[in-house]
Amino acid sequence: MRSQILAALLASAALVTGALAQGAAPAETKAETRAKTDDLEKLQAFKSTGTAPAPEIPQTGRRADAIRKTLAKIKLPEGFKIDLYAVVPDARAIAVGPNAGVLFVGTRKTKVYTVTDRDKDRVADEVRAFAPGIDFKIPNGVCFSKDGVLTIVEQNRVLAFPAAEFFYENPDVAAGIVVKQGELIPASEESYNHTARVCRVGPDGKTYIALGQPYNVPPADKLDLYAKTGIGGIIRVDADGKNREVFATGIRNSVGIDFATDKSLWFTDNQVDGMGDDTPPGELNRATKAGENFGFPWYGGGNVRTTEYKDQSPPAGAVAPMAELPPHAADLGLIVYNGKQFPKSYRGGLFIAEHGSWNRSEPIGARIMFASLGADGKVAAVKPFAEGWLTQDGEYLGRPVDVAVLLDGSLLVSDDTAGAIYRISYEGGAQ
Repeated sequence: MRSQILAALLASAALVTGALAQGAAPAETKAETRAKTDDLEKLQAFKSTGTAPAPEIPQTGRRADAIRKTLAKIKLPEGFKIDLYAVVPDARAIAVGPNAGVLFVGTRKTKVYTVTDRDKDRVADEVRAFAPGIDFKIPNGVCFSKDGVLTIVEQNRVLAFPAAEFFYENPDVAAGIVVKQGELIPASEESYNHTARVCRVGPDGKTYIALGQPYNVPPADKLDLYAKTGIGGIIRVDADGKNREVFATGIRNSVGIDFATDKSLWFTDNQVDGMGDDTPPGELNRATKAGENFGFPWYGGGNVRTTEYKDQSPPAGAVAPMAELPPHAADLGLIVYNGKQFPKSYRGGLFIAEHGSWNRSEPIGARIMFASLGADGKVAAVKPFAEGWLTQDGEYLGRPVDVAVLLDGSLLVSDDTAGAIYRISYEGGAQ
């Protein structure tokens, strides 16, 4: 089992004494950074760090009221409603605990948050930073295994937290290093751009991680390195970090991946910028086996060739997207809906979070899309499901990032601009 592998990982002396330094933030002294490194070593050895509990994030007041006012403007299909689930600063990727439904929410900054609904009224009662003694660096990616192991993927490190739902209330948590700092990608390729990772634990028990490449279009002299390391692709590793392999290549920057019941991997991909308002399209892709190439950088989105590689032959057998998405809408998080609360027409389909454009003359996006599938498994249609965060004047009232399914089958939506998580539920008639 995955938990047994991680138990061995936690007990490994090599991990306790491994190289852990993340590098000091500008405001930290070397001594402070070393102290945080020592804290992670202590957690791996199940020793107390003396770290104080993180303060609670207020869930009431003007901010919560303003968010609810915005939600009153969101349009949904008949029978659905949207509510504020939690105020969570910088909320990005969401992982729902498989046992108690505690949420773990990643950010592009330095914190991961826990969100607890103690009375099960489907509104959060408590939000706090998780494992406050650990020095996280862009801990965007969060995902759970079926047996309750939480994986957190940072910019250039992967950590694991067995039984996270049961340790999270204490500042000291059981922790292990799956991929050491500086070994997820070469340190030379660390960048401020396209560096927010996402992950999923696959049906094979391996951890799948999307690694965005830092360029709009990468130079040719980077392609061999990226193909070898999986940058601009999706890699997978065993639960203990071993047996790393590149699963898919030819991907510009995916920030949403999920597995369907047939074990295929669906993912979004953001298209090349600077080619005009309406080109190229975004992509919804599906990987059915290891080793597939999805065409980037020869294609900038759909069948649109990039200027930089227009005279070069694309890889043979490059896989075309299952659907083209609105251009520059910034499609990020994705979930295959496996809940039972929504009508049957939604089951097996895909919800996609559009973050919204940043460089179109007329903004687009900031909504939740739904991709329905036909009997043949192909995309039948992609339509807006929840919208209204982008006003007619082009102002963003919020920007959805990720989607997740709560244990009751309702849909969660994160918003890093509003700093919130929303819950969409179905209260219509017969399904």
